[in-house]
Amino acid sequence: MDHELAPEVSELRRTVRAFLERKAPESAVRRVVDEGLGRDAEVWDQLARQLGLHGLLVPEELGGQGTSFVEMGVVLEEMGRSLLPGPFFSNAVLAVGALTASGADGLAAELLTAIAEGTTIATVAFSEGLTGRPGESTATARLAEGTWRLNGQVEAVLDGRAADVLLVVAPAGGELGLFAVPADSSGLERTPLAGLDLTREFARVRLTDVEARRIGGDFTSGQRHVLALGTVGIAAELAGATQKILEMAVDYAKLREQFGKPIGSFQAVKHLCADIFVTAESALAVARYAARVAAEDPEGLVEAAALAKAYSSEACTLAAERNIQVHGGIGFTWEHPAHLYLRRIKSGELLFGDSAHHREELAGLLGLTAGSAVGPVARPAVRAASAEPVRV
Repeated sequence: MDHELAPEVSELRRTVRAFLERKAPESAVRRVVDEGLGRDAEVWDQLARQLGLHGLLVPEELGGQGTSFVEMGVVLEEMGRSLLPGPFFSNAVLAVGALTASGADGLAAELLTAIAEGTTIATVAFSEGLTGRPGESTATARLAEGTWRLNGQVEAVLDGRAADVLLVVAPAGGELGLFAVPADSSGLERTPLAGLDLTREFARVRLTDVEARRIGGDFTSGQRHVLALGTVGIAAELAGATQKILEMAVDYAKLREQFGKPIGSFQAVKHLCADIFVTAESALAVARYAARVAAEDPEGLVEAAALAKAYSSEACTLAAERNIQVHGGIGFTWEHPAHLYLRRIKSGELLFGDSAHHREELAGLLGLTAGSAVGPVARPAVRAASAEPVRV
């Protein structure tokens, strides 16, 4: 697959990269992390008001940009590249996707407009959690005297503490419902959770007779769609982070000297960099393929999402590990950014299902038994000797 971008999409990528390099360098990311800010308020506001990124997927009639997931994909690549902290992904991808899938009228339309304006942050508390495995949520909904009430608990809600509105997916009378819960609702308790990725926040959400407003009808297919969108989005983030890792490894291999020579001249280091190169190019190709399917072929979205995540989950983690090996002792230090990328990528490996989950998903979609024809992802180290470009 040719994963080159159209001129206007390339210009968007350049604009976002220039903005993030100026406004969210490593020092700014570390400041947000060290001070527990969650996000840089100024950068967050500029992403919405100057660049219009919060509303990329919001229809134009509701104040958004009305673009496709191709554009969102390259934005997420750049955010993965810069390790931008903040609830952009949960707000602009998950919440917008859920509200759009619900019909985008009434309350959904109001929330979409507020998200595009940057005045509201929303996230989704899925009934299946964020690992792709059922059983992570006990939230239930009941209708009492014309009012919906939610009870139960949802584990590991992405940006659950930062959100102004939680979109809770819960069983409701034999189907799934999508419910809007303001952050200041009585009976809502949000507990921060410590995670491996220092640039992402998670929270445990507990609901005790919380009053909620239902959005749309049966959300069963809507949840599957949004989970697939989230999977494609994470694949794009992983691809962007791995591109940056490749640059880090190659630059260091050129500059660092041992025995009077750049370490990049040694065969073992060349092999490590080749592993990262193959992974970076492959992850980018499969992520952009999945983003294009999300934009043009909704029927094929789930399969494309599973394909992208099945590859990138393990492969990008391997690239992050190879990067630390290239850097040697300094790669293990707190001061060096290599561990921040490993943390982001390892976290992304598990979000919305690991590679094993998505291989099972692909096997089912293709009518195969799990493990019969869809085996473990080939590790890039085995293919590093080939300089041939990887095509999807």
